[in-house]
Amino acid sequence: MFIVPFLICFPLVMAFLMFVIREKKLQAAIAYIGAAVIMAGAIVLFMQWLTNGSTRISLYGSEGMVDHLILAGELALMVLVTVLCFKYRKYWICLLSIIPTLAVAYYELTGPELKAMARVRIDTLTVLMVLIIGIIGSLIVIYAIGYMDGYHKHYKDVEDRRYYFFMLLFAFLGAMFGFVMTDSLLWLILFWETTSVCSFMLIGYTRTDEAINNAFRALWMNLLGGCGLSAGVVVFGYMTQLGSISGLVYQVVQNSDVYALLAVTLIAFAALTKSAQLPFSTWLMGAMVAPTPSSALLHSATMVKAGIYILYRLSPAMGGRATGTMIALVGGFTFLMASIMAIAQTDAKKVLAFSTISNLGLMVACAGIGKKETLWAGIFLMIFHAISKSLLFQDVGATENTTHSRDIESMHGLIYRVPKLAIFMFIGIAAMFLAPFGMLVSKWSALRAAVDERDIVVALLIAFGSATTAFYWTKWLGKIISPTHNVIHSEIKDITKPGENLSLTVHAVLMIALCIVFPFLSDTLVKGIVLDTYGSYAPVIPTMVLYSLVGIVVVVFLIPLIAWRIGKERKHNVKLAYMNGINTGTNTGFIDSFGNEKQLWMSNYYFENVCGEEKIMVPSQMVAIVAVIVMICMAIGGAL
Repeated sequence: MFIVPFLICFPLVMAFLMFVIREKKLQAAIAYIGAAVIMAGAIVLFMQWLTNGSTRISLYGSEGMVDHLILAGELALMVLVTVLCFKYRKYWICLLSIIPTLAVAYYELTGPELKAMARVRIDTLTVLMVLIIGIIGSLIVIYAIGYMDGYHKHYKDVEDRRYYFFMLLFAFLGAMFGFVMTDSLLWLILFWETTSVCSFMLIGYTRTDEAINNAFRALWMNLLGGCGLSAGVVVFGYMTQLGSISGLVYQVVQNSDVYALLAVTLIAFAALTKSAQLPFSTWLMGAMVAPTPSSALLHSATMVKAGIYILYRLSPAMGGRATGTMIALVGGFTFLMASIMAIAQTDAKKVLAFSTISNLGLMVACAGIGKKETLWAGIFLMIFHAISKSLLFQDVGATENTTHSRDIESMHGLIYRVPKLAIFMFIGIAAMFLAPFGMLVSKWSALRAAVDERDIVVALLIAFGSATTAFYWTKWLGKIISPTHNVIHSEIKDITKPGENLSLTVHAVLMIALCIVFPFLSDTLVKGIVLDTYGSYAPVIPTMVLYSLVGIVVVVFLIPLIAWRIGKERKHNVKLAYMNGINTGTNTGFIDSFGNEKQLWMSNYYFENVCGEEKIMVPSQMVAIVAVIVMICMAIGGAL
């Protein structure tokens, strides 16, 4: 299958072209073409997989030269990280790259010869991830072409280095394709480290002190996870002479191999750092300093999904074991605490960031429980989250360029001022917590599985986390469609570029289409993933129930349209508010009983003193640190 190396290498070629071409119009044209080709490539892989009978495809069983190239790539990344650490005087961080890379190099060059294995595996989960990366990632690139124009007009003090920015976007996509298609643990390390370095460079794009500090925080946390990954791979290889993900899972499930279980625990720890679980969530919050397209890429189609992907691969090896129990607890705890912290945020990007951390926690909990029902739920969580969060980040970026603010309070009545962006935002928010979107249905499935497993603590974390999630999304949603203080008379010129509109529209259409084909997806792709992973499948929710949920789509999407229509009518027939005084006639204020003019305003309450980040983050991190240490100690103790 030529398409496999093409999907990995073509984005790297595009990254090189983006770096060397500095003429903006030519650069944009090539970026459009490259994004379209990558999207088409993902679809071609999907079609070839269908043609092959939707069965697992194993490729490249003997690739000695490529293995050496992979090792050379790891050494090159180590040198790059070391140079950057010395440049910015973050000397100790480079040790987190040097030590594991040299250990892996020593193992590859002098260790035991590994048993025959396929370096690439294409199955249902791989195909799904390729579609998410190829379609959502390419749309983000298309969005970024227009967005970066507005970004640099708004932030004039930031040097325009979009050639560098687009280089990293394409390199990121290539690394993610390699990550989800490889079955080799050694290849996995290279792609893992590549995503860590790319995210580090994207976060530091503006080169401000804050951006550099946040970038290095992301780097050291992800490199720490890389140390766990490398240690697990080396231990497993030395003790079993196996080097594949599928072989690792088999050794745990079929043979209860203690060294394989230790490797699973170490790799699961690495996944916690990559998926920004407590206590490692601060790196993802710091990523907000980067331009919005990088936030969309990190939060939706790449980076954090790498951790979730590997946990789903390891899910059968964790279910019913101590490692899985601790992973589920860390995930459930992160789900609840991040949801609580999101309540106190007024910055839209921060709400989205905490929401990402929270939903990733639920996905991690699903992987830790390790049952067919939770895998079903987790896959739908991943699908809906990837599209809705990418849509929301892009829409918030476009709204910020248009209104010069991303404060939720400034979005009051956005449906009447910038209807198009508000409707996109409504769709994205609705997808996160309303029926019939898969996020809500998946939460119910995960909760049911936790109850069935008698895991009461995780069940309570999921229940209360879901409640707090609904609380902060409802506040934001209500803000968009609320017509007060005369916002219906203050229309704003929408400066969203055609490329941005294209990406936003496709995202919105995809989200609505997913609701309609929800039952079909359950009976095909998601069923195939569960069968590939566990060998059997039982419907989590009856198909007829899923089809009945589809009818709710019409009701959900009538709400913003009705609000917009009412707003248009109110422009000509304004109903004046009465606030225990004389209305000023403009609906923006009133005269109180003492003759003083008061401003009429409606504002959300954010409970900063109760559930603000500074109040909750440190105690939550301490609890999560204890859980992670206990998990690793239990695994090491079992191996010894």
